[in-house]
Amino acid sequence: MIKDEKMEKLPEGWKRVSIEKDTILISGLRPKGGALDEGIPSLGGEHITLDGRINFSDENAKYVPEKFFKIIPKGRVEVNDILINKDGANTGKVAILKEKIYPDMAINEHIFILRSKGFFDQRYLFYWIFSYLGQKQIKDRITGSAQPGLSSKFIKDFFVLKPPLPEQQKIAEILETVDNAIENTDAIIEKYKRIKQGLMQDLLTRGIVENYESGIMNHGSEFRKRESGIMNDRLEVVSHESEIGNWELRDERKHKFKDSPLGKIPEEWEVVSLEEVALPNGIVRGPFGGMLKKEIFASRGYKVYEQGNAIYKSVNLGHYSIDAKKYKQMLRFAVKPKDFIISCSGTIGKIFMIPDNFKKGIINQALLKITIDNKKFNHKFFEYFFEWERFQDKIIDYTQGGAMPNLIGINEFKKVSFPKPPLPEQRRIASILSQVDEVIEKEQKYKEKLERIKRGLMEDLLTGRIRVGLEL
Repeated sequence: MIKDEKMEKLPEGWKRVSIEKDTILISGLRPKGGALDEGIPSLGGEHITLDGRINFSDENAKYVPEKFFKIIPKGRVEVNDILINKDGANTGKVAILKEKIYPDMAINEHIFILRSKGFFDQRYLFYWIFSYLGQKQIKDRITGSAQPGLSSKFIKDFFVLKPPLPEQQKIAEILETVDNAIENTDAIIEKYKRIKQGLMQDLLTRGIVENYESGIMNHGSEFRKRESGIMNDRLEVVSHESEIGNWELRDERKHKFKDSPLGKIPEEWEVVSLEEVALPNGIVRGPFGGMLKKEIFASRGYKVYEQGNAIYKSVNLGHYSIDAKKYKQMLRFAVKPKDFIISCSGTIGKIFMIPDNFKKGIINQALLKITIDNKKFNHKFFEYFFEWERFQDKIIDYTQGGAMPNLIGINEFKKVSFPKPPLPEQRRIASILSQVDEVIEKEQKYKEKLERIKRGLMEDLLTGRIRVGLEL
């Protein structure tokens, strides 16, 4: 463990140094009038991710005039520059610019550039500052409460363990290899999420029919074609010969469609309201007024489900409980397995199905509880439709222009329309999408494993607890 004042014993050949003399710290600038929509790319705190990457895309791009860039005396970015967010809520975020996606790039006034004078491998220095060893020192140097930030003096007495340069390079290569594996896994996850969205668009508007003809191109094999470019030995495919049987998307050239309030839908489908989807009295808004005053909360007992449980799909979040007596008085708001809780205030429309291993409890005023009729609707089909981007946009539309934006009440929710395919078709659609989710979940778990490996390696390699050989 590294202490701020001294090390009990350093690995042979290592030194404990302050980076003040070994590095250059550069601030950025912003032109009068602020950033533009075109010009020279300008990086700010919003472009530094929490996992140490640079995210500069069409969605968040900022630019400065070319004339301004040519005259600025500092703030021009070079490959392998370390970028540190110097103020705001995310002060201390750090990233390394592995490559310049544009020939010329700048930083704004919210960023520091940190460059070694040659005594450090830039990648090694980045990992050190990114690690808990560096982040702890940064947090200790943040000043201000309303507007927290780092001054240019933060590098004074900022200590780093300095192995010989070849060992720094080897440590950086090892950690960079794990980082590359994490980035590749992220790319796979994002690609499967796009595939899922495409499937949802098709399945939730056109549906599927059984296809027993051999040799015909069905949607299952189309899916295999779409994802074949990113398959590896860890991924599984959605087989069109799985338990859901052979299937293909409906096609207006071969199948009948009809007009509906939801647009064109298959002739076999119905359109129903949410009220018709739920059991009688199956839509309940959380308790208002004095029913859930803070003074009635207990340190333990029955859980009070909050918006965070719906937004982050977890039964474990939340801080409030009520005792058994209060729980019995509020059984109308109690949840049970396969109930859906939906956020209806602030961040609206986020849905979570209560799992079998749930914690007994009630919903609060920011949630709706829906118990659907499983004789009419498959639970997973309902959940997928609710999560579909197109449906989420529709939910947001219901709140626009109302007396209370970002709030949707029980009466508005009851009127929301849903497509109702035959129940067997709902099950098949849900099964197809569930198999894609299984692939995404498997990749996410693999990413989490890599992140654990990286944290362990950083702790071992950056302290010299484990020394690395210099032969590749």
